[in-house]
Amino acid sequence: MSPTIHGLAEQRGSQESHDAKKTLKEEIESILQERIMVLDGGMGTMIQQYSLGEEEFRGQEFKDHLKPLKGNNDLLSITQPDIIYKIHKEYLLSGADIIETNTFSSTKIAQADYGLEHLAYRLNKISAQIARKAADDVTAETGSKRYVAGAMGPTNKTLSVSPSVERPDYRNVTFDELVDAYTEQAKGLLDGGADIMLVETIFDTANAKAALFALQNLFEEEYEPRPLFVSGTIVDRSGRTLSGQTGEAFVISISHSQPLCIGLNCALGAIEMRPFIEAIGKCTTAYIICYPNAGLPNTFGGYDETPEVTAKHLKDFALDGLVNIVGGCCGTTPAHIRKIAEGVKACKPRIPPASASEGYMLLSGLEPFRIGKYTNFVNIGERCNVAGSRRFAKLIMAGKYEDALSVAKAQVEMGAQILDINMDDGMLDGPSAMARFCNYIASEPDIAKVPLCIDSSNFSVIEAGLKCSQGKCIVNSISLKEGEDDFLRKASKIKRYGAAVVIMAFDEVGQATEAKDKIAICTRAYDLLVNKVGFNPCDIIFDPNILTIGTGMEEHNLYAVNFINATKTIKENLPGARISGGLSNLSFSFRGMDAIREAMHGVFLFHAIKYGMDMGIVNAGNLPVYDDIHKELLQLCEDLIWNKDPDATEKLLHYAQTHAQGGKKVVQTDGWRNGSVEERLEYALVKGIEKYVIEDTEEARQNKERYPRPLNIIEGPLMNGMKIVGDLFGAGKMFLPQVIKSARVMKKAVGHLIPFMEKEREEIRALSGNMEEEDPYQGTIVLATVKGDVHDIGKNIVGVVLGCNNFRVIDLGVMTPCDKILKAALENKADIIGLSGLITPSLDEMIFVAKEMERLEIRIPLLIGGATTSK
Repeated sequence: MSPTIHGLAEQRGSQESHDAKKTLKEEIESILQERIMVLDGGMGTMIQQYSLGEEEFRGQEFKDHLKPLKGNNDLLSITQPDIIYKIHKEYLLSGADIIETNTFSSTKIAQADYGLEHLAYRLNKISAQIARKAADDVTAETGSKRYVAGAMGPTNKTLSVSPSVERPDYRNVTFDELVDAYTEQAKGLLDGGADIMLVETIFDTANAKAALFALQNLFEEEYEPRPLFVSGTIVDRSGRTLSGQTGEAFVISISHSQPLCIGLNCALGAIEMRPFIEAIGKCTTAYIICYPNAGLPNTFGGYDETPEVTAKHLKDFALDGLVNIVGGCCGTTPAHIRKIAEGVKACKPRIPPASASEGYMLLSGLEPFRIGKYTNFVNIGERCNVAGSRRFAKLIMAGKYEDALSVAKAQVEMGAQILDINMDDGMLDGPSAMARFCNYIASEPDIAKVPLCIDSSNFSVIEAGLKCSQGKCIVNSISLKEGEDDFLRKASKIKRYGAAVVIMAFDEVGQATEAKDKIAICTRAYDLLVNKVGFNPCDIIFDPNILTIGTGMEEHNLYAVNFINATKTIKENLPGARISGGLSNLSFSFRGMDAIREAMHGVFLFHAIKYGMDMGIVNAGNLPVYDDIHKELLQLCEDLIWNKDPDATEKLLHYAQTHAQGGKKVVQTDGWRNGSVEERLEYALVKGIEKYVIEDTEEARQNKERYPRPLNIIEGPLMNGMKIVGDLFGAGKMFLPQVIKSARVMKKAVGHLIPFMEKEREEIRALSGNMEEEDPYQGTIVLATVKGDVHDIGKNIVGVVLGCNNFRVIDLGVMTPCDKILKAALENKADIIGLSGLITPSLDEMIFVAKEMERLEIRIPLLIGGATTSK
């Protein structure tokens, strides 16, 4: 034994009693804080080098098996254990701290293709034992402890994508079947001696959630907890998994399992993986694991990237503070791992941030959704509810699920940021209807991008919805009405599924109507969730019961006031919790009088939001602007909501009966058409009225004396209208759905003007005689809405204005990653880069782009804009 190894062994011996007290998680975490650890490389790559035939795969035991077995690498742990041991040992001696078991496809689901599903437990246990022996042997030889990671692959089936083009709702596997398969796999790995559980190569987050669900069950009921590693796969440079999730949404969806490490592997080489590893690192407090392929595959499916090149890229990751564990996937060998280990040996590990959410509620569909201190009121679309929408109910009852998707899509287009799904009807099989509709939603990216709110009074229906969603949902709802045991059981399950939860202000006595009772019940529920279940306070939403006012019964008069007062106290005293409510309950007395109901909702929200209401189940797009409510109607609603007038209900009823079923026709007449063209355009924008905008825009364009150029109309009345929209939105007097309607009107007007502006540009070129192929533009600008943001109204207007001023505009659209922006700028020789974004995280992304430009020494001027950058 060399002096160095002898010293290591002695040091290890002196620490043994201390280390015995540490959990495996603490032990590995202490190493991760000191240095970058190294994972092994590709198992399949090494097996291929042995050129094994069918006979070697079968061995003696399976020589008469009915199906071909060549290619079933996991089976080699039984038929060729010496080869698997040798591969493990080569990786360990090349510098790997952690080796993965040869179990990527060792679930009964994946092994069914070979007719070996009955072997699943045995495959996992034997593979873990082989890896355990190799790790222990090298530990003994070197004096440096090595670890075994139980590899749990994604299976060959997916929960989020239908295998049938004709049936988008069809799945060839269920969540429960995956949980069962992963439970069996995990038991084998744990019984065989795995130190770490690695859920890897995740192309569908729903599958990963099933694996994590299985592991959490085992750790709570049968086994000592092991450290969890979770590694996703970004399938191309779009930055999304195969099932469509962004990296950030993926992290949010699996964070409830509190993995020690999160990262990426497979599909890409290191250089292509970099932006996605950086993105994941920014949104997690976990350590980062990264084990890319040896570059992208060549024409023949092989990998050409040399150990030196892979190691250089990963060393760059390490030097930039991006990683804690590095290794290799497809195409990598012990030579790659040796070079990687040498490259990162002297590099400091990434220091995880203390907090990645900073008090935000984090939700996800295909895309992340962050709700924080400065988030405007969040609209939860209410129309996908069989009890709340006659049209939706009819379609579901008739089995026309695909048609019912149009209701969901319309809600999202009208501004719903979360989609409430409710299938509670005595004529429906609730769990089946919920699962089927959620599967349909998964097939529609325009809908699936937003988080779902799984809404039912039946917990089996809630579970059916959660099992079909790869994102982080909201459960609506549970309460204390069945007692604490029932409450804790349901809350624990919801936490295991990785969802946020709405708590209704009910207890064993009944529904809370008084403010003090609402506060007491919510406080009790909060304490149970946080202290007994371990719920993240930011995943708790209270619904202190919006109850019906204006019933004519005196005891109902204070219901709105009680909700508002309870909201204020709950927000002040229960940190992290959010407040929601079902808005339609408030105005139920006036059903059939839509304009009255909408006015009541607009007034109630205007005040409740100020007192701390964060979100609500609303008909997105049907909320009036507070200042637009007819003055008499506004005063009547104020009196009713604040209980200022004992006759408010009678007066409101009288108003409804004398103003065309609630005043809608009186409030919105066509009298505005008598104004000047400028007034008409501004009015149309503020009110979101598309009907006349093209004819009004054309009328303005014909007035050459006032508007010599089409651009003057955009810079004049159209921008004036949008300024008013912005001011009202900022003051809380307009909601997001109304802003979206205004934007549609703006786009329509600008769309009408574009052909005239292009014609004008051609005429200018002709007059100047500049008809040659030389660049006629006075400059080139690359515009993009940054990654994580889908808002482009302002950017599009800027693009039009610049285009009219003879700039060449390269518009990259929305959700644009940094590397795409910089590549486009360099390829198009841009004179300036323009970044746009509406939401708060977009500013961080703009900062990242600026830092990347500094790092890569790109000296193009950078312009930033959007709501994020306002005062």
